[in-house]
Amino acid sequence: MRSILILLMLSCSVACADTLEVDTHTLRESLTNYILYVEDASHNLTISDMTALENEQWEHNSQDTFNHGYNKSSWWLKFSLDNQDNQKIARILEISYPVLDYVDLYLVKGQTVVQSFSMGDKLPFNQRPVRHRHFIVPVTLEAQEEVTVYIRVQSSSSIQVPITLWEEEHFYNHDQTQTLIHGIYYGIMFVMVIYNLFVYLAVGERSYLYYVLFVTCTPLFLASMNGFAFQYIWPNQTQWNDQAIIIMLSGVVLFGTMFTYQFLNVKQLKPIFGYTAKALAGGAALIMLMSFYLPYSVSIRILIPFASLACIYALFQGIYRWYGGGLSAKYYTIAWSSLLLGGLTLALNKYTIFPKNTFTEYATQLGSAMEVILLSFALAERINQERRMRFEAQKDALDTERELRQAREHALDVQRQATESLEQRVQERTKELEELNHKLEELSDTDQLTGLKNRRYLDRVLEEEFVRCGRYQHNIAVLLMDIDHFKRFNDTYGHIIGDECLKEVANAITLGLRWPSDRPARYGGEEFCVVLPETDLEGAYTVAERIRSNVEALEFKVKGEVVPVTVSVGVSAFVPETDEEPNSIIMQSDEALYTSKENGRNRVTLYQNQAPQSIDQCSTAPSNVKKL
Repeated sequence: MRSILILLMLSCSVACADTLEVDTHTLRESLTNYILYVEDASHNLTISDMTALENEQWEHNSQDTFNHGYNKSSWWLKFSLDNQDNQKIARILEISYPVLDYVDLYLVKGQTVVQSFSMGDKLPFNQRPVRHRHFIVPVTLEAQEEVTVYIRVQSSSSIQVPITLWEEEHFYNHDQTQTLIHGIYYGIMFVMVIYNLFVYLAVGERSYLYYVLFVTCTPLFLASMNGFAFQYIWPNQTQWNDQAIIIMLSGVVLFGTMFTYQFLNVKQLKPIFGYTAKALAGGAALIMLMSFYLPYSVSIRILIPFASLACIYALFQGIYRWYGGGLSAKYYTIAWSSLLLGGLTLALNKYTIFPKNTFTEYATQLGSAMEVILLSFALAERINQERRMRFEAQKDALDTERELRQAREHALDVQRQATESLEQRVQERTKELEELNHKLEELSDTDQLTGLKNRRYLDRVLEEEFVRCGRYQHNIAVLLMDIDHFKRFNDTYGHIIGDECLKEVANAITLGLRWPSDRPARYGGEEFCVVLPETDLEGAYTVAERIRSNVEALEFKVKGEVVPVTVSVGVSAFVPETDEEPNSIIMQSDEALYTSKENGRNRVTLYQNQAPQSIDQCSTAPSNVKKL
């Protein structure tokens, strides 16, 4: 009996120990059983407070992984590493849950903090001590030395802290294997996206489009969860890193539901099924929008059960269709069963019902990979099924044609209607494509900030008008203007206020023009250009002076105070000769603009090639107009 009690006491002491004895043979060791923790609900405790606590004030972790679900507290963890060897040992600490917001790690010898590290996905990725998707910290233990590790964790995501101590070479060998597994998974998903995208472009079937969007969102969601997206795609976008998880998972639900609705032809079933599909798709879109305003912790708690409900709905629809017959529905049902198993495993893991282990870590990847492969088979089977049905219909039509003339005429009528429908569809698609191309051309020619045309459009129009005016020997004028001291304006008030200033100046320029043929454009940065066909130097001066006055009259306010805004303008006008290039008039206007800046800004300068005595021909110009 005494021996049993001694064994129980020894096992209890081992289970509750917070010190891991490290030696050269320790290649990989989970630190879960060595963790002591304290909850800090007020977020006030510091490392000095924690080093002063007695061991009795700490609680021992009794779970397979330190996991406390979603909560708003900060959590302090500690454990000790003891090197009993007579040589220095280098190891790696890994926290393999990449979506934690803040992870502060301290290495303490005695009561002294010898090293500290600040990590988390709320900090830029390149601030990590080791650039890895997980939180990696190198630890060096001198001979016969003990180090206590303190970790402070705070996160809007689930509080999971799986900690492992690795021998360096063993860690990188293991990490290569993990990366290869993930690479195979993302490769499968990429191939599925590209293949089915080409199929969609070939057949125009909307099911393929929803499938492509669904498969695109799935790996992006998992890449955000696993830290790959933060490491390789958006390493500095800390706010988007959390939001991407919500948006991509919402996209999985949205496009997965729409795929189910389209592929299984739910609208032919009971009306309640179609309404439910539309409600789920609308709910996913609403959650996607809400993620821009609600905290991550709130959005994810809403989204995970909602996504599980959508998976159950899709599985139910597949079973219902399978019961009615159809091989494609069978593939579909098995596929969604795989995804549902992986999704439920992930959800139960987030709510601490399932522990974090190899199965729960890769269940979603395995389930989603199986799901997209089987859905691809389902789509292929559907095409084969439709092809068989088409062949059977053609055979029946031919048999009927041999027997009855009326059946032949009916078949011809059906074929003619199908051809007309196809032609109408092609015409509609062509019209949509033309409209889309027109919109794309408009977008490519428009400066998105100011709403004016851009430099690309300006170069094309200037060349066209220059050639036209040269052919008919008509005048063409160009105004080139620059906002005065705009760099200093940006440095003083910031680029956001600077962008607002650019918009106001662009509006003032537009209001100063005469005819629809006058072409204003943003030339670049704070420079604007106006092409005035059929306009001589005097008429160009009138427009330039009106624009300059409009800008000077702007009451541009910053924090309630009016900030003066002015422009300097250079004007050039002449009848193009056959050997002249369009850039020549731009160069003249630019030279005149430069003179305006040299002479005090907020003025109009005219460029003239005539002799000095002919300058007085434009005597209407005020004193702030310079003529070259």
